[in-house]
Amino acid sequence: QVQLVESGGGLVQAGGSLRLSCAASGRTFSLYTMGWFRQAPGKEREIVATINWTFENTYYADSVKDRFTISRDNAKSTLYLQMNSLKLEDTAVYSCAARSPNSRGYNYWGQGTQVTVSS
Repeated sequence: QVQLVESGGGLVQAGGSLRLSCAASGRTFSLYTMGWFRQAPGKEREIVATINWTFENTYYADSVKDRFTISRDNAKSTLYLQMNSLKLEDTAVYSCAARSPNSRGYNYWGQGTQVTVSS
């Protein structure tokens, strides 16, 4: 059983930065592939970035490459998303998700945190 809780969202001006956190329950956090997703009003949910347990394999959507950084602290069972040079189009609800080793897709989801970028 895994529970995910996001925090760190808020209102920020374009060009600014935010750091999102996702706290996970359990003692097997290091075994899960983790990801950040986002959904803007009227749009489908899209993947932002993922990281696996080896810290070697990461993925970034083209729209956030060189601006966002995904990381994890297994000792604290926490996933992070550092967002720099934020743009208006980054406005969305950001959710973290986890995929257990025996799952084909992401099977645990947080409630999400709102990120709003203003001009």
